[in-house]
Amino acid sequence: MQNLSFSTFTLNMAELGPNSPLPVVMAELDQPYRIGDGVPEELRAAARYGQVPNMFPYLMQDGYSRERTAHEVPAVVLENNKLRAVVLPTLGGRLWELFDKASGKQLLHTHGTLQFANIALRKAWFAGGLEWNIGTRGHSPTTCDPLHTAIVKSPDGHDILRMWEFERLREVVFQVDMWLPEDSDALLTAVRIRNPHDHEVPMYWWSNAAVPETAETRVIAPASEAFGSDYTTDIARVRPTEHQGMDATWLVNSPHAADFFFDIQPGHRHWITAVDHDGDGLAMLSTSLLRGKKLFVWGQGDGGKRWQEWLSPGAGPYAEIQAGLAQTQFEHLSMPAGAEWSWVEAYGNAKLDPATSHGQDWDAAVTNASARLEDLVPDAELEVALAEAARNYALPPDEMLVRGSAWGALESARRRHSGRGWLDEVGTPFADDATPEAIEETGPWHSLLDGASFLGAGTFVAGADWEELLAKDGGAEAQFHLATMKHARQDLGGAIAGYGAALIAEDLSPRSKVLATRGRALALLATNKTDEGLAELAAASRLEPSNLPLLSEAMTLSIRHGDPAQALALASEAPAGMSDVGRVRFLTALALAGVGQGREAAAMLRDGVEIPDIREGEDGIAELWQEVCPGEPVPAGYRFGMH
Repeated sequence: MQNLSFSTFTLNMAELGPNSPLPVVMAELDQPYRIGDGVPEELRAAARYGQVPNMFPYLMQDGYSRERTAHEVPAVVLENNKLRAVVLPTLGGRLWELFDKASGKQLLHTHGTLQFANIALRKAWFAGGLEWNIGTRGHSPTTCDPLHTAIVKSPDGHDILRMWEFERLREVVFQVDMWLPEDSDALLTAVRIRNPHDHEVPMYWWSNAAVPETAETRVIAPASEAFGSDYTTDIARVRPTEHQGMDATWLVNSPHAADFFFDIQPGHRHWITAVDHDGDGLAMLSTSLLRGKKLFVWGQGDGGKRWQEWLSPGAGPYAEIQAGLAQTQFEHLSMPAGAEWSWVEAYGNAKLDPATSHGQDWDAAVTNASARLEDLVPDAELEVALAEAARNYALPPDEMLVRGSAWGALESARRRHSGRGWLDEVGTPFADDATPEAIEETGPWHSLLDGASFLGAGTFVAGADWEELLAKDGGAEAQFHLATMKHARQDLGGAIAGYGAALIAEDLSPRSKVLATRGRALALLATNKTDEGLAELAAASRLEPSNLPLLSEAMTLSIRHGDPAQALALASEAPAGMSDVGRVRFLTALALAGVGQGREAAAMLRDGVEIPDIREGEDGIAELWQEVCPGEPVPAGYRFGMH
């Protein structure tokens, strides 16, 4: 039995909601790691390379709530007599389930409730399954987006599930080919990344799998040392089996959130597995290009438990095992001009010997796992699969299932316009492969390429070609977008001047006037012109009082820069209902405390504040409670701190 089918899958979930209208221009991407002792210079150099200030030109996905209802989402099922895999192509191509029929166990942490939360590079993210992360450190900008998805017929007649997209930060094309051979104990996935540029690009890829956490779950990888951090200490070389007085390969032993990047030596096979008391659990194997193997745990503290319940209500605890191009996630690799990188990953039930895998002899556990995983998927078979995948990459889709974004088609058009080379699209077509909504996002930019006057756009683009076209146009909308592009790459002087020029033009649209005023305010704040910046920010919010992301940002920055009274004024002027939004309620309480009205702030917190977009690592609500309710224990629902 071998089958690939397209259907729907029922999930209890909230609407993702609209993208934020605010361009991402501030230098806001944080690096949680400091590099400490024992880290080779090669890793230090890779950590310095490829950092970006923000996710421009992407827009943030922060319009979700925590009000969930039943939704039917598109699903692709790959099934044989050993495994059943469920893939969600409209949600970043997430491998949502991998069910092992012999043991009757789900190998991935999966559940019926999908809750968006502020974890990813574009904010919205959800826990569970296995995801594909590309671009820079963090959960991928495509993690909640539809991917182009099709069925491809191989020359020998088997079905391949193909998903692909144009990644806008690095401007590369990635594709994921997935197939489940008849009688195979492992699901096979081939990943290809193509760099169309005539220059190198910093590259990042990690495949992250959420796995069930039990009291007896242990993670095993073929290494005795790792580069580890608990997010409060420097990244350093550690022994996971003897870490801070405990064996951290047992998931429940870590008191706090922690990362362990296993230092697998050259010549060893690349794998990682997480197994329960029966020796069952997910094994992730790969060909050698996917070098990195990592364990992440939320930890046993109140914050870790709170986050898991927040992300997976009622689904129980989980951890993650991950596989990446670099040895760690604080590195980018240099992808040469015109390069194509490809590898194969395999996922199945490890079926380790329970006693050996849970014994105190780490070397014996690794030896047992190595032998078992060679039986599961021999290394030679993975190399054969990689060669087979390379032959199939350019096969055209046989049946389109889901349309992804229109940005790949726009990039193709931009390159034709500028006389630059592009990629062979036969296997990953972009033209006419987007939804009408997605085409609407790119329509104004196609018109600009075609020589029409630029009348504005609700989306944003990046790159020298676009800046030249906008400068040539010279209209008010073009000036605003050009200023935004300069701002995003931290040319603050150029941004301030550009916003100013756009704002004095007569034909700037009302929406662009709001965003230009806001952009100028942010640039002024970034250049330490605090009073002027705060005044401009308040003016922007008052131009469009119903703009919730703008109100939230204006209140946040007013408080941060020492003017909580302005935050309260903006909240009081907002339209009915906006003051009830969780983020606005929290900011109002924070501002009340800032103006000396701690009793009123405490009353709001006691009444209950839920922030759907609370950020991972954000502990402000607990800190505010401790300030305005001294001596009272922080309620469990407010304990999001990881340490």
